[in-house]
Amino acid sequence: MTITINEELTHELLAFFNGFSSWENSIVRSSELTVSEAHALEVLGEHERINMKGLAQKLGVTTGTTTVTVDRLEKKSLARRESTKEDRRVNLISLTDVGKKAFEEHHDFHMHLTEQMTAVLSDDEIKQFLHTLKKINTETF
Repeated sequence: MTITINEELTHELLAFFNGFSSWENSIVRSSELTVSEAHALEVLGEHERINMKGLAQKLGVTTGTTTVTVDRLEKKSLARRESTKEDRRVNLISLTDVGKKAFEEHHDFHMHLTEQMTAVLSDDEIKQFLHTLKKINTETF
């Protein structure tokens, strides 16, 4: 049986996803965070302040799920909610100093993995990989 390029690509994407998930789970298990909390920290670390709807969109989950995650981050003193002056119903979420430190530590793990992955690629391959990932992320997700 001949394997098509799409079948081979699917196989490699699944292998990458499973490897990345396994790596991320092992990193998160070594901290006091859940995977969803770590993902929220990543988004919050990239934005100074973001509203619940924006955070939910970036995480690809519902605002209800995001509310539960933010509640847990608040209980761990990693994030805080602040009402806006314009509309007290709107909460902006930001990281506390403790949350910023946790973000930096988690982000460093991601940077280390990126360095490991790109170490096997040439500069041209890295540029092409980045271009391809941006295109997929923009067009698909």
